[in-house]
Amino acid sequence: MTEPVAYWHIPQIENEEIFVSFNPSKTSNFEDIPLYTAEDLHPRVKMTLAEFDEWKELYEDRHATTIYDFIIYVLNRSDSYPDMTNKLMCGSGAVKAKSQAKIADLIVNYNPDNPEETIEIVPNMKWFVVVTNPIVHAGWTYLSVDGIKRISYDAPKSEAKKFDTKEKAEEWLNPLAKAVLLPVEDE
Repeated sequence: MTEPVAYWHIPQIENEEIFVSFNPSKTSNFEDIPLYTAEDLHPRVKMTLAEFDEWKELYEDRHATTIYDFIIYVLNRSDSYPDMTNKLMCGSGAVKAKSQAKIADLIVNYNPDNPEETIEIVPNMKWFVVVTNPIVHAGWTYLSVDGIKRISYDAPKSEAKKFDTKEKAEEWLNPLAKAVLLPVEDE
């Protein structure tokens, strides 16, 4: 959760004064109610590095002129742009419309000289099955499955079995294990 950058100050005493402050006070007689966060002021589209690479290529080749042209172009070449296709078409109804609206806003506001103003690169996340055993190891040990379906719970993260969904990871759980969502390096 992002930290608020402005607050309403509602008096807790009989004073009728209400005002906005950018620096809430720990000792004031006011109740500080968050107004908005920095993300509200400057929303950025969250993308993986793979999605950003496809976006950059589409933008530089001038295929991001209107949202309609962009969607048609990407969908007609979904094999060439699988990550951007997934970003545009994931979910249904309002979820899909919201994702497409973010891309439409990006088409209007994207500045190739300062992409960080409109795009936030997020790590690619996968599900892992881990066992916490603080006596033997300092942290988690990961589930690995080799070619002949031998199971080990002492693999390093680089050799661990990665799952795309929580449900698939939970199929491998036991009472000593749990499923966790962690960032992975691009594959």
